[in-house]
Amino acid sequence: MTGGGPNPVFGVTGWKNSGKTTMVERLVAELTRRGRRVSTVKHAHHLVDVDQKGRDSWRHREAGAVEVALVGGQRWALMHELRGAEEPGLAEILARLSPCDLVIVEGYKREGHPKLEVRRREAVRHDRLSAVDPTVVAVAADHPQEGETIPVFGLDDIAAIADLIERTVLRSAPGGAR
Repeated sequence: MTGGGPNPVFGVTGWKNSGKTTMVERLVAELTRRGRRVSTVKHAHHLVDVDQKGRDSWRHREAGAVEVALVGGQRWALMHELRGAEEPGLAEILARLSPCDLVIVEGYKREGHPKLEVRRREAVRHDRLSAVDPTVVAVAADHPQEGETIPVFGLDDIAAIADLIERTVLRSAPGGAR
């Protein structure tokens, strides 16, 4: 499935402290080890700033620039200030990404791409997203999941989860599997 852009999309979702970021990190490492070119999108519900107060690029934004590109020999970043505008939707962000084999999205619980739900005993909430969201195609958990009707993996079964992702979104994507 593709969101707003041409890249296949798979999500990692769950409640606060469920281990979403760790899962994304481990999946990116596994999929890139397999030769996949992977990008990520992380949705945050709080103020985020990738810049440092007082730096030149920060000063450009503070002066009123809508977009600031920071370019160096190892990486570049484009920061876009909303300046009161509405937060862009996932499709708009996906459309801005460069071509890749897969985009892993963390968060965006209510979007329509296929997702892995991560569950931990320590999570803030325990209600099952899979019970109300048909786009949740599997669960990864640190405790038994009796009665679950979709595939369930242990949190450390990264290779099997990566296999599921490849079967779910990469083989059906244009160009097929490698």
